[in-house]
Amino acid sequence: MADIWAVPLASTDFNIVVSFLGGFVSLFGLVSYLLKENYYLSEALISLLIGVAFGPHGANFIRPDAYTGCSGVTDVACTEDRLAGITLNFSRLVLGVQLVIAGVQLPSKYLWREHKSLLLLLGPGMIGMWLATSLLVFAFAGTHSFLHALAVGACVTPTDPVLSAVIVKGKFADHNIPKELQNLIVAESGANDGLGYPFLFFALYLIKFVGSGATSGGAGEAMGLWFAYTWGYTIILSIIYGAVVGLLAKELLRWAVKRNYVDRESFIVSAISLALFVLGTCGLIGTDDVLACFIAGNAFTWDDWFRLETLDDSLQPTIDMLLNVSIFLWYGAYIPWTEFRHNSIIPLYKLVPLGVLVLLVRRLPWIFGLHRWIHQITGTHQALFVGFFGPIGVSAVFYLFITLEFIEKFLSDEEGNPRDDVAHLGATVKIVVWFLAVCSVVVHGLSIPLGKIGYLAPRTLSRVLTETSMSTSGDLGGPNNGSTFSTIARWFPSGNGAGGVATERVIGPPMSTSATSEVSKPPPMPPSSDVPLDALGPGAAPRQEARNAVRETQIRFHDELEPRNGTRKEGGSGSSSLRPSPSPKPSQSPRPPPSPKPSPNPN
Repeated sequence: MADIWAVPLASTDFNIVVSFLGGFVSLFGLVSYLLKENYYLSEALISLLIGVAFGPHGANFIRPDAYTGCSGVTDVACTEDRLAGITLNFSRLVLGVQLVIAGVQLPSKYLWREHKSLLLLLGPGMIGMWLATSLLVFAFAGTHSFLHALAVGACVTPTDPVLSAVIVKGKFADHNIPKELQNLIVAESGANDGLGYPFLFFALYLIKFVGSGATSGGAGEAMGLWFAYTWGYTIILSIIYGAVVGLLAKELLRWAVKRNYVDRESFIVSAISLALFVLGTCGLIGTDDVLACFIAGNAFTWDDWFRLETLDDSLQPTIDMLLNVSIFLWYGAYIPWTEFRHNSIIPLYKLVPLGVLVLLVRRLPWIFGLHRWIHQITGTHQALFVGFFGPIGVSAVFYLFITLEFIEKFLSDEEGNPRDDVAHLGATVKIVVWFLAVCSVVVHGLSIPLGKIGYLAPRTLSRVLTETSMSTSGDLGGPNNGSTFSTIARWFPSGNGAGGVATERVIGPPMSTSATSEVSKPPPMPPSSDVPLDALGPGAAPRQEARNAVRETQIRFHDELEPRNGTRKEGGSGSSSLRPSPSPKPSQSPRPPPSPKPSPNPN
């Protein structure tokens, strides 16, 4: 009987992870605008740090090993294989949805109209990034051959579309990045993400057929497979398939909309469903699903119809945010943090300079050298910005698991043991790619807030020191004359840009009522325009000119607000009139002639 009243606690892994994910997204949403728009912190960086804090290396709320269904520590191989499969498919899902959204965001026929700029970035730009990264990996990681370094460098060559979206959305992008440059960054990150296949498989095919433990065939068979399978089947077929599916989906949706067959919710979600369809079907036929998703998204809005119809809808950014938060929470819990310090491949004192040099040399020199032929990049500062912000993230993890899968299938024996010449290739690519992804998320996630602090801190400090020195030096830089606080008079430009008005600011504690009234009292107006300005003391002429400029602007502003019906109001009625009403004319005798004006003082 007592068992019936017992509380049925079910601390299953599903309940824990769903509770944690919902709680984190809710709490993050409460301060999301403050963190992203005021402090310029990316949701990827925050999610990664939270994943580390609550993962196996922290509070252990997120336990990736428990979700595999294996028997724990007794079956390590099963756990690693299933975790790799979960992470690969999760990354594919995020990339597919993100790339369709990126393709939809581009203007009409963007890939065709801007093909010259994109070809420069996807051709010489990507080749330079690939070779520079491979040379650094070969120098610091000490790979078995340069072909192994080329395979590792190919994984981190594409710029990540998930992290690139951070710098083309929000207040910072609206204020600092021109719209043409935003579109170029989106297009490049989407296109080169799918074009990482040729660089990766160029190295992997040569390792299979040319390495010390290579099978028969040689370089000829390797290049034959590379051109036929990688370029023909994987790349070209993916482009054709994505374009056909995207255009067909657009025409079908348009046909249904004209006949009122589609409700608003289904219309908005059509881009997400297109991403899922292309992702699944490309996976079935074994082609480049990532590139096909980007092409399908751009073809889906080729005539700008769907993009303009969903411009103000928030479903796509909402799905984007949920996927970003979820994937980087998973990465934070899954990343092999202990292997960065304890491994026999590359020590930590070599990993750190490798990460720094890759972020500096991988992309920046090549974009800077090509920017004068890319019309969207105007000026050195934009070239430096685009060259620096080439993040490494989800796409690198995707190619990491593609490489590990190729090693297991084609570079290992029947028992799953890799060849002697590639025995350390899997561990090398795993450690280097994960470490570079972490460096990129942290550095690129903190670059904008740190840059803002570095830009604003000296100016804020200078202003504080200036006001402090002025408050202790007396009025207008003069001697203090025994007073602790002083009144500083300054000229501030008026809002309409016509001259200035004299204002005074008090530094120090509140004064008495009489003192305050004396400080805030404006300079006296001249009694009459007939009185020479020299007779009113020094400084009267500039003050009178400023008042005249303000009065003329007010009158002009008032005249522009008057109704244009052919009549002209001189003073208006009530207190809303800005022009003083003319004094009434006397009704008795004619006005006497004015007295002669005194001649101005020649001195």
